Amino acid sequence: MGSLSDIYSRLPDNVDDLPQAPNEQAVVEADYRARHWVSSHKGPLVPGSVEHKRAMAQMFRDTFNPYKPSVIAWPKLDPETLKRVVSLPIWDIAVQTEGKARLRMAAYARLVQDPDIKDAISRNAWEENRHKEVLSKLVAAYDIPMAPEPPYIEPKDVEWAYLVTGFSECVDSFFAFGLFELAKRSNFFPAELIETFEPVMQEECRHILLFSNWLAWYRADMAWYRRPFFELKVWAVWAFLGYERLSLAKTVDDKGEVHTQDNNFTVTGAKDISSVQLDLPDFMDLCLAEDDRRFAGYDSRLLRPTTAPAIAKAIRNTCRGWQFVTGLVKANTGR
Repeated sequence: MGSLSDIYSRLPDNVDDLPQAPNEQAVVEADYRARHWVSSHKGPLVPGSVEHKRAMAQMFRDTFNPYKPSVIAWPKLDPETLKRVVSLPIWDIAVQTEGKARLRMAAYARLVQDPDIKDAISRNAWEENRHKEVLSKLVAAYDIPMAPEPPYIEPKDVEWAYLVTGFSECVDSFFAFGLFELAKRSNFFPAELIETFEPVMQEECRHILLFSNWLAWYRADMAWYRRPFFELKVWAVWAFLGYERLSLAKTVDDKGEVHTQDNNFTVTGAKDISSVQLDLPDFMDLCLAEDDRRFAGYDSRLLRPTTAPAIAKAIRNTCRGWQFVTGLVKANTGR
């Protein structure tokens, strides 16, 4: 059995070096295929069925983009833009998160016996590694100070680690969709960086689509006596993620300088990346709209993540309810 790096550093079909796009049309077509997919199977895709399992695995294979995201000739940034980019409290966490994700997914893929699921999760691990490489090259290009990366250690509880990564991506990607659109509207990043990270956003959409359907398949395929313990583990994962997002991570770079990284930046970072005035309910609406847009091209019979959208709707409705009540009070009291 090979090492985990053998899984996340190469595609399952042993394609190590991504091909160069023969022309711009090939890039456009690959991007379209990455965003649109419908199963040829007629009828419902019931979680736990062979048809559902094969569909989610085929979706992940067929929507792979061999050309993007990729390392580019990073554009020179003016001093103000460079300062904005460097000051974002995310870079250590972003690089380390992708590093942990590739390892955890590779570890889980190694345990999986089903060939369809193994193939899909192995590919997911490879794509996480590609994200890490792109981020690492960007950080180096703009001389963003970073703490030394910690050693990436193979998890002892592989299923727990995979669940933590999967659920975390479901939450972070949902809010990142809104943040990314906000950054585009406000011209926070230059066009070249937007173009680089757009396919990263869409790949994250594919990743959480795969995870959501894997979770439904796994539950349906699980022996009944294992289900209660598994659901307790899921609740424990959510509790852990909630605690993690209430904290700030602090790391020290090789110069002895402390870096404070925001674990919850995807939820709270709207004010940091945009001068556009957007209150919290409107930001939740933006995240919901972007979530719908990114999933729109995929087979509607495949399950979508539901927890983060539900949280966003609850936040939006609560805030708007509070705004309505306080508005009435002000109108009646003159305050």
